[in-house]
Amino acid sequence: MIESMHKPHPDELTEKILHPLFKQWFFKTFKTFSPPQRYSIYNVHSRVNTLVSSPTGSGKTLSAFGAILNELLGLSLSGSLEDKTYCIYISPLKALSRDIEINLQTPLAELEEIAGKKLGIRALVRTGDTTAYEKSKMLRHPPHILITTPESLAIVLTTIKFREKLRDVQWVIVDEIHSLAGSKRGVHLSLSLERLQRMTNFTRIGLSATVAPLEEVAKFLVGLEDPAQEKYRPCKIVDVQYLKKLDLKVLSPVENLVQTTHQRIHDATYELMDELIQKHRTTLVFTNTRSATERVVHHLKDKFPKNYTYVDEDLTPS
Repeated sequence: MIESMHKPHPDELTEKILHPLFKQWFFKTFKTFSPPQRYSIYNVHSRVNTLVSSPTGSGKTLSAFGAILNELLGLSLSGSLEDKTYCIYISPLKALSRDIEINLQTPLAELEEIAGKKLGIRALVRTGDTTAYEKSKMLRHPPHILITTPESLAIVLTTIKFREKLRDVQWVIVDEIHSLAGSKRGVHLSLSLERLQRMTNFTRIGLSATVAPLEEVAKFLVGLEDPAQEKYRPCKIVDVQYLKKLDLKVLSPVENLVQTTHQRIHDATYELMDELIQKHRTTLVFTNTRSATERVVHHLKDKFPKNYTYVDEDLTPS
């Protein structure tokens, strides 16, 4: 049955399933569970297919990976972590795959620091850019979390030797699912997931910031359990769409834009911009072109040299 969740799981219930070390890391890093995490972490732990729709920056990715990292941590510390793939993360973009790999390395390194030893949990990317050497290395030491694309997953499933490493996959995460549902790439992915389903019974997790209609996308995620009766696999829909509070103001650098000289408007604009930047921790300045962006930065540094310093790639002020 595909149904929406209207109430999150109690925080106490979610905390109860967390390994003490993971719990220590989580609440050292975050104050509390984010809205999608209150729904999803316990679902993923309980092997419930889940579609999560939540705004960007709401903790959506960790709502999927939280329970998985928690369980892999427990397996590692108990000496039960095997050389096989437990989770497959599927991204429609190779660039996003690399970002996820980097974002996973940080919590894994922090968990190892708390544990005081290497955990040996591997999260690796396999796409069309992966070299033959890296693929061979993965065969000897398969990633516990495989980060890939729909096309590369299809190829992996036809690779006899590596396919054996996928016979006990327990979770598949489909990120940015809205960009795949309803497309040819989505059809291709559905076929791959059904091929994987013949090998192992895994939990499906879909993630998206913007997706509709949710029930149809949930059907795409889980697929038909019984095609003859058009019966879909069970799935819980988590729809956490909350609006951030805005303090919106329209400001003019001068009192009269018509009767003020261009030079005065120019100077006053940068004076106002500098004032706002100095009063806030983060400021976004939108321009139409890259050259316009460079021009804004140049004028700010030229007019207010004490307020702006250059930072190089090594984060060293100059």
